[in-house]
Amino acid sequence: MSMPRVVVTGLGTVNPIGNTVDEFWKNAVAGKSGIATITRFDVSNFHVKVAGEVKGFDPYAHMDPKIADRNPRAVHYGVAAAKEAMAQAGIDMSREIPERVGISVACMSESDYIVRQAQILERRGPRRVDPLFVARSGPSAPAMQIGMIFQARGPNTSVNSLCASGTDAIGTAMNFIRLGYADVMIAGGTDSCLSPLGVAGLDILGAVTREPDPAIACRPFDAERSGFVFGEGTGIVVLESLDHAKARGAEILVELAGAGWSFDAFDQTAPASGPEAYAMKLALNQAGVDPTDVAYVNAHGTSTRLNDPTETEALKLALGNHAYKVPVSSTKSLVGHAITASGAVESLAAILAVHTGVIHPTINYRTPDPECDLDYVPNVAREADVDVCLKNSFGLGGENCSLVFRRFTG
Repeated sequence: MSMPRVVVTGLGTVNPIGNTVDEFWKNAVAGKSGIATITRFDVSNFHVKVAGEVKGFDPYAHMDPKIADRNPRAVHYGVAAAKEAMAQAGIDMSREIPERVGISVACMSESDYIVRQAQILERRGPRRVDPLFVARSGPSAPAMQIGMIFQARGPNTSVNSLCASGTDAIGTAMNFIRLGYADVMIAGGTDSCLSPLGVAGLDILGAVTREPDPAIACRPFDAERSGFVFGEGTGIVVLESLDHAKARGAEILVELAGAGWSFDAFDQTAPASGPEAYAMKLALNQAGVDPTDVAYVNAHGTSTRLNDPTETEALKLALGNHAYKVPVSSTKSLVGHAITASGAVESLAAILAVHTGVIHPTINYRTPDPECDLDYVPNVAREADVDVCLKNSFGLGGENCSLVFRRFTG
């Protein structure tokens, strides 16, 4: 028995270069950076000065004020993006079987909210802590809120594989459809860990750049890169079985043809090229795609000393000599690293490259690195016939996920 084909019918986002998909894609293709000096909190005592902050976002435009006031930013972003994605997909929940519509949205507990509650506990006592602290502080908070808003009673889960989470959540949602648990899945990631505690922790780890100039802070695959730039935001996709999408006459953007997972089992911070390549090979094999068919890679591309050459080597292992012929670009050069949401925002860029035939650039690429010797689409967008796109996400600690998006041909 063959598994159902899975297609993408809706997209939604909130991120540093756009609070809608159209705004995001216009700025991505133009190579516009969303990285700037941090304004959300005082950074005078921090080595880290820049980040990819969401700008001009009004949660009350998307949520009831009482619900918005009681939930962290990650929930606000996730709800807004889910509404945009469902509107584009044209799904009318009154015509759906609620138990056949599910949610798979990755998130990380928002440290700002947890810190505030800890301060309330210390200053005002245990009876003043938010009675819904456990539900609101958990990674599942956005998925639960989105499920309640749409009255979606199918599978509801929050995947957490650190930096691979958003991609992982989309692949997991694909499997819910393929295994017959749902007809429609709202999937992706949302994150707002951009906070004093989050920045301090990653700075001590040595993962984030201390470059104070936003214009050159994030430069994936460049020889002078010095670490990733913290970001935040949301990427959401609506996935459907092909039969379900056709039955309601939906516009199909692309097909999600395959997914692959692996774990490095190597080091808590350093990546390993072999397992990364294995995830790519699994995804390509599941999609029935030859490595030579890959026309674009949306990279994990963090701008760290270790990750970029490791991913470059992994691409060579997975694609062979074809790796030298494939355009590779990093969305993080534009928006920073949104941790559990990064792979979901980047999946939108992958989908749009297939759908529009345009690949956004890797900006700030100036000095080639001998260890990173592929085509990174430096600084200027490129028109290309992208039939097949490989999307990579590699989590801190070695959790890897790759997806294959393919042009839908009926």
